[in-house]
Amino acid sequence: MLDTPALMSWRPTYRSSKFRNVYGKVGNREHCYDGIPITKNVHDNHFCAVNSKFLAVVTESAGGGSFIIIPVSQSGRLDSHYPKVCGHQGNVLDIKWNPFFENIIASCSEDTSVRVWEIPEGGLRRNMTEAVLELYGHSRRVGLIEWHPTSSGILFSAGYDYKILIWNLEIGEPVKMIDCHTDVILSMSFNTDGSLLATSCKDKKLRVIEPRSGRVLQQASCKNHRVNRVVFLGNMKRLLTTGVSRWNTRQIALWDQEDLSMPIVEEDIDGLSGLLFPFYDTDTHMLYLAGKGDGNIRYFEITTEKPYIQYLMEFRSPAPQKGLGVMPKHGLDVAACEVFRFYKLVTLKGLIEPISMIVPRRSDTYQEDIYPMTAGTEPALSASEWLSGIDRDPVLMSLKDGYHRPNQLVFKAPVKEKKSVVVNGIDLLENVPPRTENELLRMFFRQQDELRRLKEELTTKDVRIRQLELELNNLKNVSPTNV
Repeated sequence: MLDTPALMSWRPTYRSSKFRNVYGKVGNREHCYDGIPITKNVHDNHFCAVNSKFLAVVTESAGGGSFIIIPVSQSGRLDSHYPKVCGHQGNVLDIKWNPFFENIIASCSEDTSVRVWEIPEGGLRRNMTEAVLELYGHSRRVGLIEWHPTSSGILFSAGYDYKILIWNLEIGEPVKMIDCHTDVILSMSFNTDGSLLATSCKDKKLRVIEPRSGRVLQQASCKNHRVNRVVFLGNMKRLLTTGVSRWNTRQIALWDQEDLSMPIVEEDIDGLSGLLFPFYDTDTHMLYLAGKGDGNIRYFEITTEKPYIQYLMEFRSPAPQKGLGVMPKHGLDVAACEVFRFYKLVTLKGLIEPISMIVPRRSDTYQEDIYPMTAGTEPALSASEWLSGIDRDPVLMSLKDGYHRPNQLVFKAPVKEKKSVVVNGIDLLENVPPRTENELLRMFFRQQDELRRLKEELTTKDVRIRQLELELNNLKNVSPTNV
């Protein structure tokens, strides 16, 4: 008889935990961001990215994709003409801040491109259309991007061509391609030092990959637990996945990263249909589960011993969430014992609410037990070092004195000569082929406008040529009489 993974019950077990009374606190109205035209795109992503300086949100826009950048300190109602980052020709599907350069953000889109943008200090004053880098390598739309957790210039992108490209931003080129997936890649997650990559895929397989070689180290065919999202649990050598059981209930599963033959434990959550997004805090070993379209956020404590996943509490709210951004650790308010902060997108209200997860403490002193040394803003190695085979743990920092030290690093984009791939007289990099009917229509109308403009220019030049010919004839007629 085959062993079956342990199923967990919701019966509360009382064990000592410093995080048992963590509660969620919604920011006051003046700390929220209002009047934001949040995208209505149904792609399963967060459409939001946060760091200690800026909040980035993908917005609804006609004719191409755009997102806005708001300084975190600038809460309140947004002006309807607030400037946007609007260089993409298709809908923006994912955005991520560079963990080491706080003014650098990457975006990917339906137009098959990945772009890297440099945001000026204080935010945008006018629309930004020129990216620092435009990266073309995918043949279909790009749905996911992830920065490497320890290297300063490595970016991963996953497209609907079933491929993951590794970009070296020091040269602005793709250096590796991971080509082991047979369907759309749903999520990517790195272990702490970035030496392993876990992916979930629409082909119902969970994979652990060595990213530099593209070798699949472990693979699970998930028949009973259909995986949607995967996340590495720090240095525990464990993976956590969210998905759907064979009875269509939402479910989480815990796996040993070195043996994916069967989950260690599975737990049914509820019977709702929205996708479950997992968020793991390596420092506190807390797991947060937020469902797309739900109003609540459940949180658990992960342990290395049974029962492995300990239910703690639930934050409840009536407003459904479209997506959630997460503030990095160095942007939290340690004086208020804040251990996690979400930025919740409420599409119907055009609102973004900060939600702080707080450990109740009476003392006003720094709580060292809930703020261990955490991954900081200095890269552990360069892109070329990582590509050569070196792995290093993140450079740690203390939150004791708050985060005031500015990063001295400067992002330098490579100076690239304009390349072209010409086929039948058409530059494929300049003219990205349309992938959808909307893109085709947009391209058609753009070409019609261009033809109209060229015809007008031609007519104007014809008139000018005739005028010059008449002037020349007049000069010829006048010149004999003057001789």
